[in-house]
Amino acid sequence: MTIKEASQVTGVWAAPVQITAPAETIVASQLDNRWDKKFPVNANVKQQKITFHNRFGITLVADMYVPKNMHKGSKLPAIAMAGPYGAVKEQVSGRYAQELASRGFVTIAFDPSFTGESAGLPRNTTSPDINTEDFLAAVDYLSNNELVDADKIGILGICGWGGFALNAGAQDPRIKGIVASTMYDMSHVIENGYFDEGKDPEVLKKARMAARKQIAAQRSLDYKNGYYAMAGGVPLQVTEKDPQFVRDYHSYYQTERGHHERSFGSTTGATLSSVLNFMNAPINMFIDEIEAPVLLIHGEKAHSRYFSEAAYKKLKGDNKELLIVPGAVHTDLYDKMDVIPFDKIEDFFKKSLR
Repeated sequence: MTIKEASQVTGVWAAPVQITAPAETIVASQLDNRWDKKFPVNANVKQQKITFHNRFGITLVADMYVPKNMHKGSKLPAIAMAGPYGAVKEQVSGRYAQELASRGFVTIAFDPSFTGESAGLPRNTTSPDINTEDFLAAVDYLSNNELVDADKIGILGICGWGGFALNAGAQDPRIKGIVASTMYDMSHVIENGYFDEGKDPEVLKKARMAARKQIAAQRSLDYKNGYYAMAGGVPLQVTEKDPQFVRDYHSYYQTERGHHERSFGSTTGATLSSVLNFMNAPINMFIDEIEAPVLLIHGEKAHSRYFSEAAYKKLKGDNKELLIVPGAVHTDLYDKMDVIPFDKIEDFFKKSLR
């Protein structure tokens, strides 16, 4: 039943009112603009920090990248991007954003709510609802930017943010093209752990309940203590006994290659209490209703490949594509410019945002 239909039944409804949008709490011009990114400057692209707000009143900080040869007064297709889960814009999403700007798009790479330079307390909190909203808020911003053709906006998510990108695409028809690179479904992995295919559902159910009890008890302690327990970031040290994908994460997040002090993947991890949200509020329930084109990209040897394959099976129609990159592991698609299929991504967005 719609609101209009309900009003015809009851006959009495309050008059509609307007709620003022929240004031942004961060001024972009006052932020540090030193280049502290994990990738080199592209001389063909202009970069500047911008801010926007989501519907929860949180101010987000992003880097905007614009091709230097953009003609004054023109409007270009735009792409908002974020990820990986636990990363900041100076790591992976900014690399993607700068490269795609050099290929003719206006792009933004943003720090999610509660992380990086973006606002929100407690720090390093994550949420399936709020993180999906961050993508929609980025679309709000781009659709009102004078450099952007508001009818030509896409999104790109990396790792856990690939899952959030699909979730956002299922909610918002303004999004005309979606790329998920080396995606995780964070709800799925938190609900069931890794590699759950074929596992006894009752065993998984008991594991979830044990986790709920542990984290619920921790919430009580957090409130009593006045600070939040953290889940822990990528290990500082690894050995040959650790799974290869853990060693791959270490080689990115805990070395000069990708370490960044504002990344919770490199430092504290997310607040432990965040886990409950994902366990009980699964994302991507309605991705079979996405009408915009979708490109899923994954490495052939990535431990996480099954997330993209599962999403691909759930997507309907002829608007989907799964690209498997030969020989690539999960983190190869973070920063290896000779592995990330930028030509394919460029072609996808030029077709879907035309």
